Amino acid sequence: MSNEDFYDVLGVSRDASESDIKKAYRKLAIKHHPDKNPGDKVAEEKFKEISAAFEVLKDPDKRRKYDQFGHDAFRGGGPTGQGVDPFDLFRDVFGGNSGGTGSGGFGSIFEDFFGGGQNSTRDTGKRGADLRVSVSITLEQAATGIEKEIKYHHHVECETCTGSGSAEGSGKSMCSTCGGIGQVASNQGFISIRRTCPSCNGSGVTIENPCTKCRGEGRKKLSDSIKVDIPPGVCDGNRLCSRGRGDAGMYGGSSGDLYVDINIKEHAQFDRDEDDLFHELFIPFTLATLGGNVNVPTLQGKVSLKIPSGTQSNKTFRIRDKGMPNLRSRGKVGDLYVKISILVPTKLTKEQRAKLAEFAKLCGEKNIEPDEGFMDKMKKIL
Repeated sequence: MSNEDFYDVLGVSRDASESDIKKAYRKLAIKHHPDKNPGDKVAEEKFKEISAAFEVLKDPDKRRKYDQFGHDAFRGGGPTGQGVDPFDLFRDVFGGNSGGTGSGGFGSIFEDFFGGGQNSTRDTGKRGADLRVSVSITLEQAATGIEKEIKYHHHVECETCTGSGSAEGSGKSMCSTCGGIGQVASNQGFISIRRTCPSCNGSGVTIENPCTKCRGEGRKKLSDSIKVDIPPGVCDGNRLCSRGRGDAGMYGGSSGDLYVDINIKEHAQFDRDEDDLFHELFIPFTLATLGGNVNVPTLQGKVSLKIPSGTQSNKTFRIRDKGMPNLRSRGKVGDLYVKISILVPTKLTKEQRAKLAEFAKLCGEKNIEPDEGFMDKMKKIL
């Protein structure tokens, strides 16, 4: 670690404000960054030196210790030792990707500050918001899959300024409020609170001459539609994602994503448990007693189910591969479970009652007599 005074390294006075220190670091970091000076070892060492100075002076507590004890406060593996990553500091201040010394590691940042032009600050923009919409489908549509067109509103890039927010021929300058950081800090006792800069909305730059079409925002809101392929086997509550179809970013920032929530309507005949379907089938007691065949509804049409004689109520039959397709395993299909409920007749003719009573006696049942009709009971009373 160099013994040169940190304030001298950054070229600021000892009573310099936090904003002045950041501005000084930004200027020197760009000047001496290895990507700007490929192969220059002197510039690389200078870059590390100014990063070490900034790492201390940007922090109020570390700066206070440095003002009191100087370099001795950080001897022996302190915050300015080998543990400091100057590229992380550079990334924290400028944004973007930290890639060390290499071709194009911070290319977009250098284009912003040295290239000029209305398209040179795209990477300093703020990412657009993610959007969320919902779509309702039937159980049959969930089984086969379907393409649905979804209409929604979102922000899109302004065509006039191509998302920069600047009028033609105009440029951008560093935000004077936050010094290009995109955030401002305020101290409340021992707590330092950071919030988005109110002047630049977190972009770190100020637009000199805003675009008249988008009023400097770089985007505008309109209605749009998108076709979404809903795959077979989706469940209620599943969420699909369409990358980059959310709100366009501000000042040329990247777009957010569009999330589509799936809502499956209740079915009149089937209940669902993952890939399996359940159906309650009502059959007459005669069919349950004697046995026979009955048609059972499925999502693909009716199928025949054999009912053995003597079938009891709540008996469940399994029909293979008549459930829902598995969302993740192609070719795998669930089953249909059919629960039997026996219908007991509530209205019988006199002849039917007599036959049933006779049948009951043949089965050995006692005290079985057909119910008397209303008129028969009245005759006995009179």
